[in-house]
Amino acid sequence: MKFLFLDESGDHNLIKIDMQYPIFVLGGIIVDNSYIHILNEKVDKFKLEVFGTKDIILHTADITRNKNGFERLKEKEFRENFYNKLNLLMDEMEYNIVACAIKKDDHYTKYGDSAIDPYLLSLNVIVEKFCLYLRHNNEKGSIIAEKRDRTLDHELELSWLNLKIRGTKHLKGSEIEDNVDSLKLEHKHLNTNALQIADLIVSPIGRYVLGKNHKKDFEIIKSKFLQLTKQQEEFGLVILPKNSQPPLRSDWL
Repeated sequence: MKFLFLDESGDHNLIKIDMQYPIFVLGGIIVDNSYIHILNEKVDKFKLEVFGTKDIILHTADITRNKNGFERLKEKEFRENFYNKLNLLMDEMEYNIVACAIKKDDHYTKYGDSAIDPYLLSLNVIVEKFCLYLRHNNEKGSIIAEKRDRTLDHELELSWLNLKIRGTKHLKGSEIEDNVDSLKLEHKHLNTNALQIADLIVSPIGRYVLGKNHKKDFEIIKSKFLQLTKQQEEFGLVILPKNSQPPLRSDWL
């Protein structure tokens, strides 16, 4: 059994687009069921070594704003130790990444009022990629995402139901049901480590799509993108609209 833990970066509003961050990223990590306990042990060890507790929740917004337990990141030595150990952790753990990034301004310019909601569009892409991966490996899967507010959670549940009924561009709804048994939502306070790792990968992908200087974290993420074959280097990352997709290959880095 494979689990896909999902998170997002940015909002999916096409009416008011923040031109400082005009993208939406939905992404996640695929983890084998047999490895989840190892992932938990490694993340808990990291938290204990750096913060002295396993109860802290790794959340990009809190990390960048130095709040909710991350206040000491204002200290240079502590911050450097945190990022060095975090990069080692992210690099050594066993997981694959699948993500879809949508340049909202380009998306709306291309499709206008008929533009598909970025969350719905990216969910279609990711579910399709996940299913193709599961079929390729003769596996079953499950998806876990973080609870947000009631309205957004309801929209996600409806989107998932729609996928199971109508399918995607390349997969029938019945094929999705055959491969993925459920989509579950979990509260942040449950402190699910794998969801926190998913949170940590989406913002660096967003920076990359925006063409900002990449850091060590994206180099690690790049090495984890899902591939079905060695020839499908860009399988794990989809950037839409297609004509706005930058190169991902190693000669770009």
